[in-house]
Amino acid sequence: MQNLLKGIIPFAHDLLKESVERGETVVDATCGNGNDTLFLSELVGPTGTVYAFDIQKQAIETTRKLMEDNERTNVSLIHDSHELLDQYIDSDLKGKLGGAIFNLGYLPRSDKKVITKGESTIAAIEKLLSYIRIGARVVIVIYHGHEGGEEEKDAVLEFVRALDQTYYAVISYQFINQRNRPPFVVAIEKRKHKEQ
Repeated sequence: MQNLLKGIIPFAHDLLKESVERGETVVDATCGNGNDTLFLSELVGPTGTVYAFDIQKQAIETTRKLMEDNERTNVSLIHDSHELLDQYIDSDLKGKLGGAIFNLGYLPRSDKKVITKGESTIAAIEKLLSYIRIGARVVIVIYHGHEGGEEEKDAVLEFVRALDQTYYAVISYQFINQRNRPPFVVAIEKRKHKEQ
C-alpha cells in the first residue's frame, strides 16, 4: 500500500512548488549539502536566482560541486550567516522574493556541535518576511533531536506563534507518533504587506 502522507522534505518542497514562480528570486537559508538549493534552482529556472547561505565552508563547497555537476548557473553561494542576508540581497527586492527554505540543525556527516541557533534563525526569518511577496512562503524544516535543538525549536515556535494573522498564515506539519523527536515543518505565508 502506498503512503498517502507526504514525508517532511517532500511536503516542504511541495509548499514551495505551489507558490514559487519561474524567474523569481528565492533563498536557501541553510544550503547544507545543496539538495534544497538544487531544488530551488530548478524551480525558478534559468531566469531566476537562488541565494544560498551557509556558515560552513564544507557546505558551500559541497553545494558548489552539486551545482556544477547539474550545470546550474543561477545560484549565488554565500559563506556567511543567514541573519546577514540583507547585506547580500538588494533592498530593491524587498516585498518581491518568491520564497525561502531553512533546514535547521547541523550539517549531515559533519561536526554536530556546529548548529543553527534560535537567535540568528529568527533574525533571518524576520528579514525574509519583509523580503517575500504576498502569497510567498518561508518554509522551515526543524530538526531538534540534537543538543541545542530543543532550544532553537522552542524559540522559533514562540516567534511564529506571535506573528500577526492579519499579515501571516502559519502552519505546522508533523508526525506525532514517531520516536526520537522527528523533524517537522513550519511554513509562513505572507497575506499582506505591513505598512512601513
